[in-house]
Amino acid sequence: MKILNFGSINIDYVYGVPHFVKPAETIASTSYQVFMGGKGCNQSVALAKAGVQVYHAGAIGEDGVWIKNQLNDWGVNVDFLTVSDGPTGHAIIQVEPNGQNAIIIHGGANQSIHSAQIHHVLQNFEKGDILLVQNEINALPELLLAASERGMKIFFNPAPMSASVFELPLETIDVFIINEVEGEELTKRNTAEGILGKMAEQFPNAATLLTLGEKGARYQHASEMKSINAKKVKAIDTTAAGDTFIGYFLANWALGETLDTCLQKATQASAICVTRAGGAVSIPSKEEVM
Repeated sequence: MKILNFGSINIDYVYGVPHFVKPAETIASTSYQVFMGGKGCNQSVALAKAGVQVYHAGAIGEDGVWIKNQLNDWGVNVDFLTVSDGPTGHAIIQVEPNGQNAIIIHGGANQSIHSAQIHHVLQNFEKGDILLVQNEINALPELLLAASERGMKIFFNPAPMSASVFELPLETIDVFIINEVEGEELTKRNTAEGILGKMAEQFPNAATLLTLGEKGARYQHASEMKSINAKKVKAIDTTAAGDTFIGYFLANWALGETLDTCLQKATQASAICVTRAGGAVSIPSKEEVM
């Protein structure tokens, strides 16, 4: 079983702020840092650090070659990561003193995925292999349909959530990984129970992994239900916490661990992540989580 993450890569420009900037307001930042990030990138790093081989496909600009090199150093296979014209995707991130963040994203090279690239990459994978995708690259309908036709098992994290998600062939998804905001937009329900119930009704053949921040997470597939509480830690930056959870959950799932173990290790990893600043650099190693 091989894991392909066809996803985004961003350069994160992170500003410490006393509070999120309000309309017509100008504020001074208390700090400034540059990190590698993007939901796809972060999830690939988490998968690699959790101890599995992950292939990352996508696109960067010349300004992001340093990220490709760093991913390779961390054990992510970057053979399917192309360098395109134009800038690498990037994000402007505000981080409040309590660790909460607000993010503006520019797609850049993440929006340059094309049909030939999709089919070139997918020909290296087969039935039973895993495809992980987010909502930060273009050409998702073609990618999802092509992977489904090959019999790949598709894990979908619809983040950032947008109206375009409803135009995707969601019937191809095997596992939805969503937070409360994404769950509410997908189902028009505002409780965990309501979200999970509606997801099961709308997508009866798919599983749903619902992350609930400091309230933990829940997994549901047909009649199977599991939940876990979050660890109590002092958060300084929640960037990449959800991506860390996803990477560690999927890595342990691919290794054949029990659902309880998958949830436990994902929870421990994301708890460590929020005690550190930055995106991919804040993701802990397998040894730290153990």
